Amino acid sequence: MDVLRPTLITIGGRIYRKNAVQEATYQNQEEEEFYIESEQCMDEPCDYYTIEETEKGFQCFIDLPSQLFKYIIGKKGETRRTIESDTRTSINIPRQGMEGEIVITGQNRNGVISARTRIELLAETFRKKQPFTHFLSFALNQPQIQERFLQFKEEVLAKCSKDRGVEGSIFQNPSKLHLTIGTLVLLNENEVEQACQLLQKCKEEFLDKIAAGKPIEVKVSGIEYMNDDPGMVDVLYAKVKMKDGSERLQLIADRLMQRFLGSGLMLKEWDRVKLHATVMNTLFRRDPLAEERSTVSPGKPGQRERESFDARNVLKLFENFSFGELDLDTVHLSQRFSTDSSGYYTSAGQVQFS
Repeated sequence: MDVLRPTLITIGGRIYRKNAVQEATYQNQEEEEFYIESEQCMDEPCDYYTIEETEKGFQCFIDLPSQLFKYIIGKKGETRRTIESDTRTSINIPRQGMEGEIVITGQNRNGVISARTRIELLAETFRKKQPFTHFLSFALNQPQIQERFLQFKEEVLAKCSKDRGVEGSIFQNPSKLHLTIGTLVLLNENEVEQACQLLQKCKEEFLDKIAAGKPIEVKVSGIEYMNDDPGMVDVLYAKVKMKDGSERLQLIADRLMQRFLGSGLMLKEWDRVKLHATVMNTLFRRDPLAEERSTVSPGKPGQRERESFDARNVLKLFENFSFGELDLDTVHLSQRFSTDSSGYYTSAGQVQFS
């Protein structure tokens, strides 16, 4: 770890420095037996948390999804015992498979705060290891865009099918064309509801104002690739821009990302949102379950080996291909592995700003 540039983690709007984490894995053990040997918050205890005073001392409650309990418990309970010993507290965690709050009790207020901070750092660390479940998006699957996309696919296959790795299976489903704002890991219904409420707040706070009550007019034109070598590409995308050349779409996307990052619900991928629509992705290659098995976002290396394709001719011949123009007026909180009757990702929530 770079001592001068330590890892920072945001929890509930506060920023913490994080010590290095040593993770010990054990052969023939299930995933729930991960063990964290040390995980400490370097900040001094503060008044940020709500700590209740009781007859026996102090207590606080942490609302976490049950999927994360195993990481707080650790292998044979070692992680929980270490935190309890270091902070002189008692940590009560609901039984496996049950939802509920984690309760921390102790005679010293600062010890309770320290235990809570360490638990939340653990939860944040392991949340990042989960595959994303939802994402914020603008749907780009209007009929005219789908028609132009299918024309793009047909022409690419006609002119570039002899290029290494170029085949029909790696093209996006036209019904799923979208612009991703950011990915989220929502592990229970409570977190989905939090995300929906936050999306509504974004509409009230800035979406309506930036859009000025009108749809955002955009054009989907030109293609680009994610990595540095056009001869070995995994993701090819169409560029999405404002018709009037303004930065309003970028501003909306960045403000949404910042708001959701601050809530702890969104995973940080870029400093700014990359406005793009995936049109070719090697995750789709000949395997309908490939996307489901991936635990990362487009453009990042997956857990399984991917067969890239040579995009040099595609880029040369279709550099300025126009997929069409459309009006955007709705932000979707989309479910990753579920589709609706139109073939687009099922919406867990949405807001309209025109």
